[in-house]
Amino acid sequence: MAIQTTQDPFRRSISHILDIIGEGWSLLIIRESFFGIRRFEEYQSQLGIARNILTARLKKLCENGILERVPIKEGAKRHEYNLTAKGKELMPVLIALTQWGDKWVYGENAEPVIFLDRRYAEPISRIEVKSARGEHLRPRDVMVAPGPGSTPDSKKRIEEMHRRTEESDKNSKCSNLEKSL
Repeated sequence: MAIQTTQDPFRRSISHILDIIGEGWSLLIIRESFFGIRRFEEYQSQLGIARNILTARLKKLCENGILERVPIKEGAKRHEYNLTAKGKELMPVLIALTQWGDKWVYGENAEPVIFLDRRYAEPISRIEVKSARGEHLRPRDVMVAPGPGSTPDSKKRIEEMHRRTEESDKNSKCSNLEKSL
């Protein structure tokens, strides 16, 4: 089911991506691909997913360049599914979702899975947003600017967001000043 984007000036960002990978089975198929699953029967066995749903999700992931369907060997009728470069770039997304879920659903020291650096067999660091200079950024440290593909609607929305942030900053500064008096 496609996400309604008529009211979303950023429809070319998150909502478009959710149309491709936002359905739960799709993310699980991608996760299993990272874990080395390649064949239809393996996905079905590991996930317990109905054949018709698996067929539809694999087709959509292939159509959108996340997976590629290739013959097991030349001339074979059976196929396997491999992550493309585009699909491999979803690794930080899957790890971030896993880390978020482990923290907020299971709690610290109750994680069902821990990702390790294969070379050193040590846990990887938490996924975080950093500046181009490598500094950790909090949500309040990040702002949005129009990109090369922005539309008039998205530019208008960004201007509104900046105005709202400026007003909030002014109110916060006034409140801090009043507290100090």
